[in-house]
Amino acid sequence: MPFKNRLYDIIFGTESRAGQLFDLILILAILCSVGVLLLDTVAAVHSRIGELLVALEWVFTIAFTVEFIARLYCSPNRRAYLFSFYGMVDLLSILPTYLALFIPGAQQLLVIRLFRVLRIFRVLKLLRYLADANLLIRTLRAAKRKIIIFGFSVITVVVIFGSLMYLIEGPENGFTSLPKSIYWAIVTITTVGYGDITPQSPLGQFVAGIAMFTSYAIIAIPTGIFSAELIQESQRSRRPSRCSNCGRGGHETDALYCKYCSAKLPESV
Repeated sequence: MPFKNRLYDIIFGTESRAGQLFDLILILAILCSVGVLLLDTVAAVHSRIGELLVALEWVFTIAFTVEFIARLYCSPNRRAYLFSFYGMVDLLSILPTYLALFIPGAQQLLVIRLFRVLRIFRVLKLLRYLADANLLIRTLRAAKRKIIIFGFSVITVVVIFGSLMYLIEGPENGFTSLPKSIYWAIVTITTVGYGDITPQSPLGQFVAGIAMFTSYAIIAIPTGIFSAELIQESQRSRRPSRCSNCGRGGHETDALYCKYCSAKLPESV
């Protein structure tokens, strides 16, 4: 086998033992490099072994750079790989270290490397779980207009409560501006409740109580929208054909056998 094809089988392939071993080592190296980055942000650790962590980061960066060049070299369509999701992530995962030579702090962007761990789906044969992820994505797309309308409604409610609180409480009680009052309304309606700004007057506390009760209704709405669309999308993804043995339907689109009687299902047209 030519060297280029062999290299492609190791780097991009997941069937061969060498390819699986390469991907597992790569994922381990990615996790270790992110761990080095996290440790370097801890002041106590940085003061003791900061130079060692920087050296390790350069080792990982050089290794990932060699891997990226190797992927470009053996890729049959270099342009397609470079502009693919994984290609862009591979490139962005090594650029911050080099940019840090000219732009201080750029190395913090190295957390992008975590996206490379998505390759574990290919390594561990978990691609079938992506079908469930696609179902959720289709559900979100189907509910897009409802979610947008709901979002604008929430924004309107937040602005109204913020404006009321600004008029009622005023700067003397911490509501120094309309944006800050709207911030209070957001914190209250989302049930976070930081407590950095609180109404002092009885009328302001009454309005705050209404906002709190309103928040419970607001939180429940998107859950209902998503649940309804998820049920509809799940029903659309079922096979229309019925089992020739027991006559029951509702099977998954990729099902080969009936989930009720285990008979072989007729092929979909």
